[in-house]
Amino acid sequence: MARRSSDLLASLAVAVLVALLGTASAQQQWFDEKTFTTEGNIRVDNDGSGQVASLLLDRQSGAGFFSKQKYLYGEFSIQMKLIPGNSAGTVTSFYLTSGPGNGTNHDEIDMEFMGNSTGDPVVLNTNVWVSGDGKKEHQFNLWFDPAADFHTYTIIWNPKNIIFKVDDLFIRSFKRYSDLPYPTARPMEVHATLWDGSWWATRKGEVPIDWSHGPFVVSYRRFNADACAPMGEGKPPSCAAGSERWMDRVPSAAEMETVAWAKKSYMSYNYCEDGWRFPQGFPGECGRN
Repeated sequence: MARRSSDLLASLAVAVLVALLGTASAQQQWFDEKTFTTEGNIRVDNDGSGQVASLLLDRQSGAGFFSKQKYLYGEFSIQMKLIPGNSAGTVTSFYLTSGPGNGTNHDEIDMEFMGNSTGDPVVLNTNVWVSGDGKKEHQFNLWFDPAADFHTYTIIWNPKNIIFKVDDLFIRSFKRYSDLPYPTARPMEVHATLWDGSWWATRKGEVPIDWSHGPFVVSYRRFNADACAPMGEGKPPSCAAGSERWMDRVPSAAEMETVAWAKKSYMSYNYCEDGWRFPQGFPGECGRN
Protein backbone atom coordinates (compact mmCIF):
# COMPACT_ATOMS: atom_id res chain seq x y z
CA MET A 1 0.00 0.00 0.00
CA ALA A 2 2.84 2.40 0.89
CA ARG A 3 4.48 1.71 -2.49
CA ARG A 4 1.23 2.41 -4.32
CA SER A 5 0.75 5.67 -2.43
CA SER A 6 4.31 6.67 -3.22
CA ASP A 7 3.83 5.89 -6.92
CA LEU A 8 0.57 7.83 -6.96
CA LEU A 9 2.16 10.88 -5.35
CA ALA A 10 5.05 10.70 -7.82
CA SER A 11 2.62 10.54 -10.76
CA LEU A 12 0.67 13.51 -9.41
CA ALA A 13 3.89 15.49 -8.95
CA VAL A 14 4.92 14.80 -12.55
CA ALA A 15 1.47 15.81 -13.82
CA VAL A 16 1.59 19.08 -11.88
CA LEU A 17 5.11 19.81 -13.13
CA VAL A 18 4.08 19.18 -16.75
CA ALA A 19 1.10 21.48 -16.34
CA LEU A 20 3.24 24.22 -14.81
CA LEU A 21 5.85 23.90 -17.53
CA GLY A 22 3.15 24.06 -20.17
CA THR A 23 1.72 27.22 -18.62
CA ALA A 24 5.17 28.82 -18.37
CA SER A 25 5.94 27.89 -21.96
CA ALA A 26 2.68 29.44 -23.13
CA GLN A 27 3.49 32.64 -21.22
CA GLN A 28 6.99 32.76 -22.65
CA GLN A 29 5.87 32.41 -26.25
CA TRP A 30 3.21 35.12 -26.55
CA PHE A 31 5.43 37.27 -28.79
CA ASP A 32 6.40 35.75 -32.15
CA GLU A 33 6.26 36.48 -35.88
CA LYS A 34 3.19 34.28 -36.33
CA THR A 35 1.19 36.52 -34.00
CA PHE A 36 2.57 40.01 -34.60
CA THR A 37 4.18 42.17 -37.23
CA THR A 38 6.75 44.65 -35.93
CA GLU A 39 8.27 48.04 -36.72
CA GLY A 40 11.32 49.79 -35.32
CA ASN A 41 13.72 48.62 -32.65
CA ILE A 42 12.27 45.84 -30.46
CA ARG A 43 14.22 43.74 -27.97
CA VAL A 44 12.80 40.42 -26.76
CA ASP A 45 14.06 38.98 -23.47
CA ASN A 46 12.87 36.67 -20.70
CA ASP A 47 12.51 37.97 -17.14
CA GLY A 48 11.93 34.58 -15.51
CA SER A 49 8.15 34.83 -15.70
CA GLY A 50 7.92 34.86 -19.48
CA GLN A 51 8.77 36.82 -22.60
CA VAL A 52 9.26 40.58 -22.36
CA ALA A 53 9.07 42.71 -25.52
CA SER A 54 10.75 46.10 -25.09
CA LEU A 55 10.12 48.96 -27.53
CA LEU A 56 12.86 51.55 -28.04
CA LEU A 57 12.42 55.17 -29.09
CA ASP A 58 15.33 57.28 -30.34
CA ARG A 59 15.75 60.23 -32.68
CA GLN A 60 15.53 57.96 -35.72
CA SER A 61 12.30 56.08 -35.02
CA GLY A 62 9.75 54.73 -32.61
CA ALA A 63 8.63 51.12 -32.43
CA GLY A 64 5.53 48.96 -32.31
CA PHE A 65 3.95 45.54 -32.74
CA PHE A 66 0.61 44.75 -34.34
CA SER A 67 -1.53 41.63 -34.23
CA LYS A 68 -2.01 39.76 -37.49
CA GLN A 69 -5.36 38.53 -36.24
CA LYS A 70 -8.35 40.86 -36.25
CA TYR A 71 -11.02 40.58 -33.59
CA LEU A 72 -14.68 41.47 -33.22
CA TYR A 73 -15.27 41.89 -29.47
CA GLY A 74 -13.09 40.51 -26.72
CA GLU A 75 -11.11 41.04 -23.55
CA PHE A 76 -7.56 42.23 -24.20
CA SER A 77 -4.90 42.70 -21.53
CA ILE A 78 -1.17 43.24 -21.26
CA GLN A 79 1.34 44.10 -18.57
CA MET A 80 3.48 47.17 -19.13
CA LYS A 81 6.39 48.91 -17.43
CA LEU A 82 6.66 52.50 -18.64
CA ILE A 83 9.62 54.83 -19.14
CA PRO A 84 11.37 55.83 -15.88
CA GLY A 85 12.40 59.40 -15.11
CA ASN A 86 11.78 62.21 -17.56
CA SER A 87 9.53 60.79 -20.29
CA ALA A 88 7.95 64.09 -21.35
CA GLY A 89 6.86 64.12 -25.00
CA THR A 90 6.69 60.34 -25.35
CA VAL A 91 3.48 58.37 -25.98
CA THR A 92 3.16 54.69 -25.13
CA SER A 93 0.03 52.87 -26.24
CA PHE A 94 -2.06 49.71 -26.10
CA TYR A 95 -5.10 49.93 -28.34
CA LEU A 96 -7.46 48.35 -30.83
CA THR A 97 -7.89 49.74 -34.33
CA SER A 98 -9.82 48.84 -37.46
CA GLY A 99 -6.96 50.08 -39.63
CA PRO A 100 -4.99 53.15 -40.72
CA GLY A 101 -6.51 56.56 -41.24
CA ASN A 102 -9.17 58.61 -39.52
CA GLY A 103 -11.92 58.42 -42.12
CA THR A 104 -15.54 57.51 -41.61
CA ASN A 105 -14.69 53.79 -41.80
CA HIS A 106 -12.30 53.97 -38.84
CA ASP A 107 -12.97 52.64 -35.31
CA GLU A 108 -10.49 52.59 -32.44
CA ILE A 109 -10.31 51.99 -28.67
CA ASP A 110 -7.30 53.63 -27.02
CA MET A 111 -5.20 53.43 -23.89
CA GLU A 112 -2.40 55.97 -24.37
CA PHE A 113 0.17 56.91 -21.75
CA MET A 114 1.47 60.45 -22.11
CA GLY A 115 4.96 60.95 -20.70
CA ASN A 116 5.80 63.26 -17.85
CA SER A 117 8.49 65.53 -16.57
CA THR A 118 10.26 63.98 -13.59
CA GLY A 119 7.97 64.12 -10.58
CA ASP A 120 4.76 64.78 -12.49
CA PRO A 121 2.14 62.04 -12.92
CA VAL A 122 1.88 60.01 -16.12
CA VAL A 123 -1.45 60.70 -17.84
CA LEU A 124 -3.53 57.80 -19.16
CA ASN A 125 -5.69 58.89 -22.08
CA THR A 126 -8.67 56.62 -22.82
CA ASN A 127 -10.63 57.23 -26.00
CA VAL A 128 -13.20 55.63 -28.29
CA TRP A 129 -13.32 56.30 -32.03
CA VAL A 130 -16.48 55.48 -33.98
CA SER A 131 -16.66 56.04 -37.75
CA GLY A 132 -13.78 58.52 -37.64
CA ASP A 133 -15.02 60.52 -34.65
CA GLY A 134 -12.61 60.28 -31.73
CA LYS A 135 -13.46 63.19 -29.44
CA LYS A 136 -14.40 61.02 -26.45
CA GLU A 137 -11.39 61.29 -24.16
CA HIS A 138 -11.23 60.65 -20.45
CA GLN A 139 -7.76 61.30 -19.04
CA PHE A 140 -6.46 60.19 -15.65
CA ASN A 141 -3.35 61.04 -13.63
CA LEU A 142 -2.01 57.63 -12.63
CA TRP A 143 -1.93 57.22 -8.85
CA PHE A 144 1.21 55.06 -8.86
CA ASP A 145 4.60 55.01 -10.55
CA PRO A 146 4.00 52.99 -13.76
CA ALA A 147 7.75 52.70 -14.36
CA ALA A 148 8.57 51.07 -11.02
CA ASP A 149 6.99 47.73 -11.90
CA PHE A 150 4.66 46.02 -14.35
CA HIS A 151 0.95 46.82 -14.18
CA THR A 152 -1.93 45.22 -16.07
CA TYR A 153 -4.02 47.26 -18.50
CA THR A 154 -7.24 45.81 -19.91
CA ILE A 155 -9.83 46.68 -22.55
CA ILE A 156 -13.14 44.78 -22.57
CA TRP A 157 -15.14 45.39 -25.76
CA ASN A 158 -18.55 43.82 -26.09
CA PRO A 159 -21.96 44.73 -27.55
CA LYS A 160 -23.02 46.48 -24.34
CA ASN A 161 -20.07 48.64 -23.34
CA ILE A 162 -16.34 49.26 -23.49
CA ILE A 163 -14.58 48.88 -20.15
CA PHE A 164 -11.12 50.18 -19.27
CA LYS A 165 -9.25 48.63 -16.33
CA VAL A 166 -5.98 49.37 -14.56
CA ASP A 167 -4.87 46.29 -12.63
CA ASP A 168 -8.11 45.12 -10.99
CA LEU A 169 -9.76 48.55 -10.94
CA PHE A 170 -12.48 49.63 -13.34
CA ILE A 171 -11.81 53.25 -14.30
CA ARG A 172 -14.20 53.84 -17.22
CA SER A 173 -17.25 52.32 -18.90
CA PHE A 174 -18.31 53.66 -22.30
CA LYS A 175 -21.92 52.51 -22.60
CA ARG A 176 -23.69 51.64 -25.83
CA TYR A 177 -26.95 53.42 -26.68
CA SER A 178 -29.12 52.21 -29.54
CA ASP A 179 -29.44 55.67 -31.09
CA LEU A 180 -25.75 56.68 -30.80
CA PRO A 181 -22.60 55.56 -32.65
CA TYR A 182 -20.80 52.52 -31.20
CA PRO A 183 -18.16 50.18 -32.70
CA THR A 184 -20.04 47.00 -33.61
CA ALA A 185 -19.12 45.96 -37.15
CA ARG A 186 -15.47 46.66 -37.95
CA PRO A 187 -12.96 44.04 -36.80
CA MET A 188 -9.91 45.46 -35.02
CA GLU A 189 -6.24 44.59 -34.60
CA VAL A 190 -4.30 44.96 -31.36
CA HIS A 191 -1.51 47.56 -31.52
CA ALA A 192 1.22 48.52 -29.05
CA THR A 193 3.49 51.47 -29.87
CA LEU A 194 6.05 53.94 -28.51
CA TRP A 195 6.46 57.20 -30.41
CA ASP A 196 7.39 60.88 -30.31
CA GLY A 197 4.28 62.85 -29.33
CA SER A 198 6.09 66.07 -28.47
CA TRP A 199 3.55 68.16 -30.33
CA TRP A 200 0.65 67.21 -28.01
CA ALA A 201 1.49 64.67 -25.29
CA THR A 202 2.82 66.60 -22.30
CA ARG A 203 0.95 69.73 -21.21
CA LYS A 204 -0.57 69.99 -24.67
CA GLY A 205 2.84 70.06 -26.34
CA GLU A 206 4.53 72.55 -24.03
CA VAL A 207 7.21 70.02 -22.99
CA PRO A 208 8.96 68.19 -25.86
CA ILE A 209 11.20 65.15 -25.63
CA ASP A 210 14.61 65.67 -24.06
CA TRP A 211 16.67 63.33 -26.23
CA SER A 212 19.58 63.40 -23.79
CA HIS A 213 17.55 60.88 -21.74
CA GLY A 214 17.11 58.49 -24.68
CA PRO A 215 16.81 55.93 -25.93
CA PHE A 216 13.48 55.49 -24.17
CA VAL A 217 12.31 51.98 -23.36
CA VAL A 218 8.86 50.55 -22.59
CA SER A 219 8.43 46.86 -21.74
CA TYR A 220 5.41 44.64 -22.41
CA ARG A 221 4.67 41.12 -21.17
CA ARG A 222 1.83 38.60 -20.66
CA PHE A 223 -0.39 39.67 -23.54
CA ASN A 224 -3.75 37.92 -23.62
CA ALA A 225 -6.62 38.14 -26.11
CA ASP A 226 -9.76 36.26 -25.09
CA ALA A 227 -11.72 37.32 -28.12
CA CYS A 228 -13.88 36.49 -31.13
CA ALA A 229 -12.56 36.25 -34.68
CA PRO A 230 -14.63 37.59 -37.59
CA MET A 231 -15.78 34.95 -40.09
CA GLY A 232 -16.82 37.19 -42.97
CA GLU A 233 -19.63 39.55 -43.87
CA GLY A 234 -23.03 38.37 -42.71
CA LYS A 235 -21.59 35.59 -40.54
CA PRO A 236 -21.38 35.59 -36.74
CA PRO A 237 -17.88 35.76 -35.25
CA SER A 238 -16.17 32.62 -33.98
CA CYS A 239 -15.75 32.78 -30.20
CA ALA A 240 -13.83 30.47 -27.90
CA ALA A 241 -15.59 28.56 -25.15
CA GLY A 242 -16.17 30.74 -22.11
CA SER A 243 -16.58 33.99 -24.07
CA GLU A 244 -19.80 34.70 -22.18
CA ARG A 245 -17.52 35.66 -19.27
CA TRP A 246 -16.76 38.96 -20.98
CA MET A 247 -19.37 39.11 -23.80
CA ASP A 248 -22.14 40.14 -21.39
CA ARG A 249 -19.85 41.92 -18.92
CA VAL A 250 -20.98 45.22 -17.49
CA PRO A 251 -19.60 46.78 -14.32
CA SER A 252 -21.32 45.84 -11.09
CA ALA A 253 -22.49 48.47 -8.64
CA ALA A 254 -19.24 48.04 -6.67
CA GLU A 255 -17.15 48.36 -9.86
CA MET A 256 -19.02 51.53 -10.81
CA GLU A 257 -17.94 52.90 -7.43
CA THR A 258 -14.29 52.52 -8.52
CA VAL A 259 -15.18 54.31 -11.78
CA ALA A 260 -16.63 57.16 -9.71
CA TRP A 261 -13.54 57.11 -7.45
CA ALA A 262 -11.18 57.36 -10.42
CA LYS A 263 -13.25 60.17 -11.93
CA LYS A 264 -13.41 62.17 -8.70
CA SER A 265 -9.83 61.64 -7.55
CA TYR A 266 -7.70 61.32 -10.68
CA MET A 267 -9.53 62.48 -13.82
CA SER A 268 -7.72 65.42 -15.42
CA TYR A 269 -9.85 65.79 -18.56
CA ASN A 270 -13.43 64.87 -19.46
CA TYR A 271 -14.70 65.65 -22.96
CA CYS A 272 -18.20 65.96 -21.55
CA GLU A 273 -17.09 69.05 -19.61
CA ASP A 274 -15.25 70.78 -22.46
CA GLY A 275 -17.78 73.34 -23.65
CA TRP A 276 -15.20 75.15 -25.79
CA ARG A 277 -14.72 72.00 -27.84
CA PHE A 278 -18.44 71.45 -28.36
CA PRO A 279 -20.01 74.90 -28.87
CA GLN A 280 -23.07 73.32 -30.52
CA GLY A 281 -23.73 71.01 -27.58
CA PHE A 282 -22.16 67.96 -25.98
CA PRO A 283 -22.28 64.48 -27.57
CA GLY A 284 -25.49 62.60 -26.79
CA GLU A 285 -23.97 60.15 -24.31
CA CYS A 286 -22.71 62.96 -22.05
CA GLY A 287 -26.12 63.57 -20.54
CA ARG A 288 -26.81 59.88 -19.96
CA ASN A 289 -23.67 58.35 -18.42
